[in-house]
Amino acid sequence: MAKARSRTAARKVKDKWKAKKWYNVLAPESFDNVTVAETLAENESTLIKRVTEVSLQDITNDFRKSHIKLFFEIYEVDGSNAKTRFIGHTLTSDYLRRMIRRKRSKVDGIYDVITRDGARVRIKPFATTDRRIQNSQKRVIRDMMKKTIGKQATTSTLSGFIKYIIDGKMGSEIYKSCKKIYPVKRVEIYKTHVISQPTIIIEEPKEPEPEEKPVEDKETLTEKQSEEQIEEEIIESKDEPIDEPIDEPVDEPADEPVDEPADEEIKEEPVEEELIEEEIDETTQEEQEEIEEEKKPVEEEIDQEEPSSEDETSTDEESEESSEEKKKE
Repeated sequence: MAKARSRTAARKVKDKWKAKKWYNVLAPESFDNVTVAETLAENESTLIKRVTEVSLQDITNDFRKSHIKLFFEIYEVDGSNAKTRFIGHTLTSDYLRRMIRRKRSKVDGIYDVITRDGARVRIKPFATTDRRIQNSQKRVIRDMMKKTIGKQATTSTLSGFIKYIIDGKMGSEIYKSCKKIYPVKRVEIYKTHVISQPTIIIEEPKEPEPEEKPVEDKETLTEKQSEEQIEEEIIESKDEPIDEPIDEPVDEPADEPVDEPADEEIKEEPVEEELIEEEIDETTQEEQEEIEEEKKPVEEEIDQEEPSSEDETSTDEESEESSEEKKKE
C-alpha cells in the first residue's frame, strides 16, 4: 500500500521548468530600449525588482567601453517584455588596479547630489597623481570635485547626468578644474548609485535625426534632369528680349553679277594708298622749304646787329678819352 501511494504522489508532482516563460529584458529609454537579456519566470510578479548586470559594450558595440558595468532593475512587465530603469554602475576591478601604482596618491570621495528632476544619486569619484601629495592638496581637490559634480547635477536630468558620467565628460571636467591646483594624472567616477528615482517628469529635447533621402532609379533621375533642363530653357527664352522684324532688302535677280563691285573696290584700294603716299611726300618737301626760307632773314638780321654793337663800344671809348683831356686842361 505504501508503494502505491508514493507512485501516485510522484505522478502528481509537476515540472516547474515547464511552467516558466521567457521574458525579454529591455534597457531604459536613455539607452534606446535595447534588449539586454532574457530571463525565466513563473509569474510576472516574480520579475519585479530583479536586477540585471550588463556591460556597456553589449549596448553600444564599442569594445573600449567593456570595463563599464551597468545595473538595471525591472519595475514593469508588458506582455513578454520587462521594462527596466537605471540604478547604478561600476568599473571593473582590473581596470581600477591598472590605474593605481606605488608612490602615487589616490584622492577619492563620496558625494550625494540631487538632479533637476528630483532624483538623488550617490557618486564616488577618484583621481590619481604622478607623485605623492600633501593632505591639504587632497582636501582642495575633493572640494573642486564636489563643486563640479553638484553644478552639473542641478542643471541636468537623471538620464542626461548618467550619460554625462558614462561618456567620460564629467571626469574630463573635474580634471580641468583640478589641474590649476595640482597636475592630476587621471580622474574617473568608478561608482554611482541611484538612491531615489526622479519625482518630476522632464522630457529632454531630442536631437533631430538626419532625413534619409529615398534611393531613386536611374530612369527617374534622367527624367527629372530632362524636365529641369526644359524648364531652364523656357525661363531663358522668357528673359531674352524679343527682336523686332527688320525690313530685309529685296533680293536682286540672279542674272545680275553681285560680287563684281566688291572686286573693283579691292583693286582700287592699293592705287589710293600710293596717291596718298605721294601727296605726303610733296607736303613734307614744301614744309622743309618754307622752314629754310624763314631761317634766312633771321640770320641776316643777326649779322646786321653785330657791327652796331661794335660801334657802340667805340663811341663809348671816344667819349671817355675826351672827358680825360678836358680834365687835364
